[in-house]
Amino acid sequence: MRMTDIQHCEVRPGLLVEWTLDQEAIETATGLPEDSRPPAYVQESHIRTAKSVREDGLFVPTWLGTTFDIPGMIDLDVLQDALRTWTLRHETLRSGFRWAGDELRRFTLDAEAVVLHREVVGEFSDVERLVQRLQDRFDVAANALSWPNFIYAAIVRDDGTSVYMAFDHSNVDAYSIQQIPAEIHELCATAVEGCPVQWSPVGSYVDFCEIERAEADRIDDTHEIVARWREFIDLCGGDLPNFPIDLGLDPGGPLPAQKLMHDMLVDADDIAAFDEACRPFGGVPAGLLAATSLVVHKIGGEPAFRTVVPFHTRAKSEWRDSVGWYVGGAPIEIHTAQAVDFRCVLDMVHTAVHANRSMARLPIGRVLRLLGSDFRPTSPDLYSIVSFIDTRHIPGSERWTELKAYGLVRVSYGDRVCAWFNRLHEGLYFAARYPDTDIAYKNMRLYVEQMREVIFSVARNGPGEPV
Repeated sequence: MRMTDIQHCEVRPGLLVEWTLDQEAIETATGLPEDSRPPAYVQESHIRTAKSVREDGLFVPTWLGTTFDIPGMIDLDVLQDALRTWTLRHETLRSGFRWAGDELRRFTLDAEAVVLHREVVGEFSDVERLVQRLQDRFDVAANALSWPNFIYAAIVRDDGTSVYMAFDHSNVDAYSIQQIPAEIHELCATAVEGCPVQWSPVGSYVDFCEIERAEADRIDDTHEIVARWREFIDLCGGDLPNFPIDLGLDPGGPLPAQKLMHDMLVDADDIAAFDEACRPFGGVPAGLLAATSLVVHKIGGEPAFRTVVPFHTRAKSEWRDSVGWYVGGAPIEIHTAQAVDFRCVLDMVHTAVHANRSMARLPIGRVLRLLGSDFRPTSPDLYSIVSFIDTRHIPGSERWTELKAYGLVRVSYGDRVCAWFNRLHEGLYFAARYPDTDIAYKNMRLYVEQMREVIFSVARNGPGEPV
């Protein structure tokens, strides 16, 4: 799925309709007893960061979402039933947190109490005004520091309906949102046909949080993984790594606004050839890390590329189709300056990933707590990322272009670079949010252009090209 912001997802005029959790359900939730299942470390870190940034006087929305079309006329009651059925399938959406002193405590609404409230907002003919309305509503309704923290919307036209779904990041990851269009389409289609969807049960992310946290809490500060993280952070100057190019940041200055950059890097044939060249070392994911290390070395001059690589934690089949934030991170160090050709860098990446990937199973929030460091976050992103997802196997992905399906990210404030590479049926798509400075724009454009050049070169000439 192409990742973008609300300003670049082909919003079109029409009748705006919104769905939020019914007020009676919200009031019921206020009196619920504590759910003994704790937050995942990634959820707790996310919410504490949002709270910390807000206390510093800045509101930083962090929602993710998706949008897609449903062609033709659709009954809003059918769409509402589909949205409710889908919501009930994923327990994390009816589970939230409240503060008890400095502790986060979970509560979870019973499924039968979940009722969606529909509001017909009105006709919008001005696209710019409509986009602003959507963003403003999503900022408030899909907010890390409130509950419920999701909202659904539809823009209804005579020839079809565009659906928008936004969630605070604590409930979803990029893979979660890319499964949504096909599932909502299937629910709507089967409702019209009069037969219920026959889906296998999915695991609850709330259960996963409890399991992952229990396993993480069995590890103490003597564990090898903690020692390796300590060494990595020391190599990064005592902090988690940013993108190693000049971003034009003002040390000690306010958190900068961010911009979005997005581009189709190469077509399907070129990324397939690149994949083939990199396959002995891990395919496209390894190739993109190797290419990134080369390009940022050329731009920024750092002899080693250090980053935290995101890996999914959906280790069991029950989590495969579950909505949640199933992501961990592993530290990677590539001594790029020592490489003589691309194959050499690939080999370094392959070795580092093989050695460190298992570290992603220990949440970094637990690691930082064990290290005892004062990581009071001042940015919504703890570190920069270079993420890759091969989306071609996701149900319905072959229709994403036709259905104008996008993954949505909120671009607001931050001093890190978050880069996403998605392999689509039509090629390799790139998107990133980065600090809004002239220097960062120049260097990020260089990064994109030189990444394309490296991919072309390796695809055509193989990995033996001198660096």
